[in-house]
Amino acid sequence: MISVNTTISILGCGWYGLPLAKKLAELKYNVKGSTTSVEKLPVLKELGIIPYIVDFQEEKESFDTDFFDTDLLIICIPPKRSTAEQGNFTKKIGKVINAAEQKVKNIIFISSTSVYGDHNTHVNEFSIPMPDTISGKVMLAAETMLNNNNNFKTTIIRFAGLIGPNRDPGRFFAGKTNVPNGLAPINLIILEDCINLTIKIIELKAFGNLYNACIPDHPAKQSFYMKASENSGLTIPGFINELNQWKVVDSQNVPKLLNYQYSISKWSDWLT
Repeated sequence: MISVNTTISILGCGWYGLPLAKKLAELKYNVKGSTTSVEKLPVLKELGIIPYIVDFQEEKESFDTDFFDTDLLIICIPPKRSTAEQGNFTKKIGKVINAAEQKVKNIIFISSTSVYGDHNTHVNEFSIPMPDTISGKVMLAAETMLNNNNNFKTTIIRFAGLIGPNRDPGRFFAGKTNVPNGLAPINLIILEDCINLTIKIIELKAFGNLYNACIPDHPAKQSFYMKASENSGLTIPGFINELNQWKVVDSQNVPKLLNYQYSISKWSDWLT
């Protein structure tokens, strides 16, 4: 098990990064957390996280080199939704690499199962990624940049669709009609598992690997989201009973290397 004297820097204390940093601080790790907002600095400090302003923009960058003086750097800064922002994402990762490569020995990069695209098949960590969206393509490019740098060891976690606080799946399609691809299997993960799986990697020092992080239950999109909307008291959406582009995200490395047990075995139980 990794020593609790280990220093962990979390680049991006957002929806996932902040609760992860909080949990690691509670476990007595030395945690440094970054934000681009001065107003958020006291929030981090109150949670036992050493706060830093770290901001990598195309035209400028602002960071304290001490943030990168760490045993493990966790990069969780997903590309923005706009096309322009997504195009700048690899440049941002390049700036992060330049700041980290002489100081950091281990990096965990939070990626996405969108790198696989939807090609009507099952995928695992040994599948060849074939992204069919801009965000998937820039994520794969960032993974490649990190993997190609020999100054540190890169671990990649590809999260499936994220649900949890402020990401109520009942709201995703509520009130909509004729939603396409109703029979497509879902690939989702809840915040609790995102955090616990990451901590498992840290505790086991299971670095240098690729992990698909996805609840291993894949009901049809229409059955899951209709029930989720009903549970949230929202207007139940209507789906087209069809199966078009899809994928099922499997993992060989999560059970084999981590022996990790997800908190959910069946979505039907979670929705009850």
